[in-house]
Amino acid sequence: MAQTTNRFFDEVARLMNDAAGVAQGVRREFDTLVKTQTERWLSELDLVKREEFEAVKDMARMAREENEALKVRIAALEAKLGVGDQSPPTPPPMPGQSPGGI
Repeated sequence: MAQTTNRFFDEVARLMNDAAGVAQGVRREFDTLVKTQTERWLSELDLVKREEFEAVKDMARMAREENEALKVRIAALEAKLGVGDQSPPTPPPMPGQSPGGI
């Protein structure tokens, strides 16, 4: 009787061990499937990588800084020439239009 019980428990232990192995395999397959589907979905969204985003962000910052420096230089040159914030000249009238715009 003891040997029959031991064999029974050995068989149950073996089945449990096999079931655990199958469960791990199913989990690995599920993880792979989810990862593949997620990568496919993200690639369809046309997202940018973080490195690319940071590079463009730095380029925009440098362009803004350069723009501000150029504004300062232009203002200094205009001050030197005696030209200030004057309103832009009026464009010439279109053909067939009177100079007053009416």
